[in-house]
Amino acid sequence: MALALFDLDNTLLNGDSDHAWGLYLADLGVVDAEEQRQKQDYFYQQYVAGTLDIHEFCAFQFQPLTQNSLDQLHAWHADYMQTIIEPMIESGKPELIAQHRAQGDEIVIITATNDFVTGPIAERLGVEHLLATKAEFKDGRYTGRIQGVPCFREGKVTRLTQWLEARQITPETTYFYSDSINDLPLLELADVPIAVTPDERLRTHAEALHWKIID
Repeated sequence: MALALFDLDNTLLNGDSDHAWGLYLADLGVVDAEEQRQKQDYFYQQYVAGTLDIHEFCAFQFQPLTQNSLDQLHAWHADYMQTIIEPMIESGKPELIAQHRAQGDEIVIITATNDFVTGPIAERLGVEHLLATKAEFKDGRYTGRIQGVPCFREGKVTRLTQWLEARQITPETTYFYSDSINDLPLLELADVPIAVTPDERLRTHAEALHWKIID
C-alpha cells in the first residue's frame, strides 16, 4: 500500500486557510482588525523564517474559539467555507488527490493548521484522514490550548508515526507534497518528496536534491 500525504495550505489550497480565517473574523468585526493583521504578519514572518513558536501562534489564533459559542463558530465557518475556501480549492490542486485516489493509495492531509479550521476542508475534499494541530476541547468549549503534539515541523513526523502505529500500517511507498521549508523533516522522511509551489528555501533544497517540483 502506498501512502499519499498532503500539506494543506498553499499546497492543495491556493492560499492559507489559517491566515484567511483570522482575516475573515477581522472583516466580521469579531476580532480587532488592526491587531489581527499585525499579529498575523508577525507570525507569518516567523513561519517563513522557520522560527515560528507554534504554541504562541495557536494561543493567539484560538482566542475566538474560546470566546464564542459553538453554534456561532460553526455558522461563521460555513460562510467562510463558501466565500473563502471554495475559491482556494478551485484554484488549488485537488487533482493531486484524485490522481492518488485513482491509484488506490491511502490519502492523508497533514497540516499545522488546527482541526477546527481544517476538519470541514478535509471533508469537502473527500479526505477521511486528517492529522492537524488539535485545539483542546473540554466540557463543550475550546480551552485555547493545544491538545497533544502540535502537527508542525518535527511534530508532523511524530503525529504520522503515532497514526501509523495505531493502525498497524507499514506503507510500501510514502509520498509527501508540501510548499514549506517547515515541512523538511517529513519531506526528508518520505520516499517521494514533492515540492508544490515551494517557498524560496524549499525550492533551493529541492533543486539541489533533484526532488520533483510542481508549480
